[in-house]
Amino acid sequence: MANNTVTEANEQAPANAPAAKKRSPIFFIILAIMVVLGAYFGISGYIHGQSHEETDDAQVEANLSPVISKISGYISEVRVRDNQFVNKGDTLLVLDKRDLTMALQQAEAALGTARSNLSSAEASTSATNKNMGTANAAVATANAQIEAAKVNIWRTTEDLKRYENLIKDHSITQQQYEQALAAKQSADKQLEILIAQRNQAAAQTSVVKSQVFASSEQSVIARSSIRQKEVEIENAKLNLSYTAIVAAESGVVSKVPVQVGQFIQAGAQLFNVVLNNDKWVVANFKETQIAKMVEGQKVSLTVDAFPKHEFDAKLTSFSPATGARFALLPPDNASGNFVKVVQRLPVKIEFTDKKDSLIQKLRPGLNVVVDVHLN
Repeated sequence: MANNTVTEANEQAPANAPAAKKRSPIFFIILAIMVVLGAYFGISGYIHGQSHEETDDAQVEANLSPVISKISGYISEVRVRDNQFVNKGDTLLVLDKRDLTMALQQAEAALGTARSNLSSAEASTSATNKNMGTANAAVATANAQIEAAKVNIWRTTEDLKRYENLIKDHSITQQQYEQALAAKQSADKQLEILIAQRNQAAAQTSVVKSQVFASSEQSVIARSSIRQKEVEIENAKLNLSYTAIVAAESGVVSKVPVQVGQFIQAGAQLFNVVLNNDKWVVANFKETQIAKMVEGQKVSLTVDAFPKHEFDAKLTSFSPATGARFALLPPDNASGNFVKVVQRLPVKIEFTDKKDSLIQKLRPGLNVVVDVHLN
């Protein structure tokens, strides 16, 4: 009887116990999806990394034309404003030109004086040339007279010799002999006078020659002075033209930090004109990324300003040195403690689709994400 009671109690126990909870399959489904997605993105990232190099350390670049004054002066006009488009040759600033105008007038007056000095020197040269001709004629006349005097001396000498023989024979009178002797002595004296006159004329010729040389030197100096004054006038005109500061190329003006009345120094950079002729991207890749990169590889660009648009480009060149080498204070690892830092090499990337209208909207300095296709 007792055994039957125990058996019935044992049979009723499982029926009275609470049923065991079943585990939900949703957890396993979510876990499986996460594993699959993780594997997919991991494998995709690995495969992509084998054939691509990426960096977000990149910016848009463009040519900048600095506006520099070639002379010092006070600004009298500012003809541009911030962010204004200007064409090549447009006047940007005008400097006060009153001082330079007076300098030009002074140079022109000095040129007039130099030309007057040249006229005087040329007139003096002409006069001395005439005197030189007169002096040479006097020397030539004296030489001719000397030759005639020599002939006269020869004649009177021969006459005197004959009269000496005749006086010995008493064929002539003493008076005739004395006349022949006087003629001989007069001819000798005349030759001496003519030689002295010739020497005086020759000395005068030397004086006139020195005057001609001096006049020629004055003419040369006057001509050199005229050339110098002409150069000074050209320089004054050039400086006067520099009072109008014009745009060297077409582009957009940056911030204009100058005002009317401000004094600027020659060679000082005032502001910039951003040119519209070309734009490119400079990407700074880590030195561990450039092993497989070569010029000509295709590049995909995404600009933060236009995140939904992808620009086509190509890698065109590598910088000859890392960016740190072009810093104002480049590192010197031999000077003390050394900590290895991964260097970055600037790479130039140019747009290939020149017809892309968004390229014109890009501005230098905008951030770019660069993806280089290695294969």
